[in-house]
Amino acid sequence: MNTESVTEFLGGVPLLQRLPSSSIKKIADVVKVKHFDSGEYVIRKGESGDGVYFVWEGEAEVSGHSEEEISPEFLLKRYDYFGNDVIASSKLTCLVLPPDYCALLRPKSIWNADERQETRASVESILHLDPIEVNLFQGITLPDAPKFGKVFGGQFIGQALAAASKTVDCLKIVHHLQAYFLLVGDYDIPIIYEVHRLRDGKSFASRRVDAVQKGTVIFTLLASFQKEEKGFEHQEAAMPLVSAPDTLLSMEELREKRIIDPRLPRTYRNKVAMTKMDPWPIEIKFCDPNTSTNQTKSPAKSLRYWFRAKGKLSDDQALHRCVVAYASDLMFIEVCSNPHRKRGRKISVLSLNHTMWFHRPVKADDWLLFVMESPSAYNGRGVVAGRMFNLNGELLVSLAQEGLLREARTPHTEIRAKY
Repeated sequence: MNTESVTEFLGGVPLLQRLPSSSIKKIADVVKVKHFDSGEYVIRKGESGDGVYFVWEGEAEVSGHSEEEISPEFLLKRYDYFGNDVIASSKLTCLVLPPDYCALLRPKSIWNADERQETRASVESILHLDPIEVNLFQGITLPDAPKFGKVFGGQFIGQALAAASKTVDCLKIVHHLQAYFLLVGDYDIPIIYEVHRLRDGKSFASRRVDAVQKGTVIFTLLASFQKEEKGFEHQEAAMPLVSAPDTLLSMEELREKRIIDPRLPRTYRNKVAMTKMDPWPIEIKFCDPNTSTNQTKSPAKSLRYWFRAKGKLSDDQALHRCVVAYASDLMFIEVCSNPHRKRGRKISVLSLNHTMWFHRPVKADDWLLFVMESPSAYNGRGVVAGRMFNLNGELLVSLAQEGLLREARTPHTEIRAKY
């Protein structure tokens, strides 16, 4: 058996869904193959064995029970693992992880086995999940994570995709996702992500993830994963001519510039100055900074910005795609409201669904150009389409999002008698 098939097999072992891909690849390099005949002891009671055993082929049973027929909980099949007191009930092949390498099963992070929490990029910490059972993960909203009175939509997408990715072997990477925002999330309580394994094929795998709070599904994601392969290649989309990120102002610098810009209304400048700016885990540089405000009309096709994760991310393509998915919801649906802004009008925008296609490998801690436009708004809904390019002009991701687009209702105050 070759390393690739071993790596793919290990990615299907439930115990290993908490591990970073680097750990799984290291385990694939050091496991040993052992064969046993039917009825042969694999490990006798009281023996230490040769490490952790993973059932590759065949069946085994846990010894020491008195029932005549083997109950399901005592029968070990493909992807099961054990450490002692087991008899082969058929011809059995196991992969054995030696004791010297068992530390690989206890990573500090789901993304990097050697990483400490204080050295993680902030967005990597946001996307960290705690495995609580097979196919079940828990995520939280960190105190300094972006939120807008509710769980940020990008956090749902990124964490749900992270949960799905941890149940797929690390040779398969997400190429498409479709997400639905069902209810508002409460950032004060944990989010449970339940992964449903819809299909595991040779080249593709499919997953559905439900995000649950208080027993209710509030967000759901469908994702498809593919093993890398050679194929035809073309790109018709051209990256627009924009200024290089190194020549543009950061959001913090742009904010300071707006505060002193005499072309902007004084009330707006005062509001910007008084508003607390929470730290973003994503660095953003707008290509076309202008003097538009929420009180002034601006073109629908105007929003283009460079972005990258702050800090250095772990070297895991699954993580980089989760980070891009997280960042993709920043200011995306708001583009469809731009043509309808005017003084005194308040617009309510709320995401309904979100779609992404990953065309090429991404590096989320390098600059990526996000270009977006709104082709249509009708019947209380607006649609935004987007593309992401790297510095070389390669099209990496195509996106679309639909959201509610309504004029915000002003609270009705009833006149009451004062007696």
